[in-house]
Amino acid sequence: MAARVVIFGSATLFFASQCLAQEVSKESAPAKVVVYASDLSEKSLYEFDFWEDATSPGGKLVGTPNTGDELDPPPENDPNVKFKVTVQKDVPYRCWLHMKVGTPKGKSKANMVWVQFSDAVDKSNKEVLKPGTASYLTAEGPTKEGWAWVSCDLEESKSLEQSLVRFKTSGEVTVRIQAGMEGVGFDQFLLSPTQYLEKPPVEAMVKK
Repeated sequence: MAARVVIFGSATLFFASQCLAQEVSKESAPAKVVVYASDLSEKSLYEFDFWEDATSPGGKLVGTPNTGDELDPPPENDPNVKFKVTVQKDVPYRCWLHMKVGTPKGKSKANMVWVQFSDAVDKSNKEVLKPGTASYLTAEGPTKEGWAWVSCDLEESKSLEQSLVRFKTSGEVTVRIQAGMEGVGFDQFLLSPTQYLEKPPVEAMVKK
């Protein structure tokens, strides 16, 4: 009887240690980063406005008025949104925006933004995508009006790998999203390290 108790105890200990290892693994796995436009403050917006939309998280998105004029890419300081997120270093993230393509007018198709990050680096650890520079990702949506998940890609990139975002250190970084065309809006920003690397979310709203 004593031998049976010892065997059972060993098995229990082994099972417990396996569960603990799995929990530690889950905790250390990089998480996706989700920001809703409704989370942002007025101070985060420069020539962007909050728009009401019942289908958006918190009932809001942010967007720019459309006069039909043309906008310039960074480092030009055209309408933009800035906010902070927490990331992990050495993790390749895919960037997505849940974009609302507006009504075309004049030179604007109302379907594009440019995205920059502080502390972003390429695979050789060289600084890239820094706000205030001419390095950025482009998120260009469809020409059809309405909602779409749009990826943030490096211009003329030949592979998905080139458009992934990495960070030099873990911690808080600044995201800067600049309007590429007037009339564009968005209600969600997403950095995905695993689930949405190749394909966008199917659902209209990604849960935090």
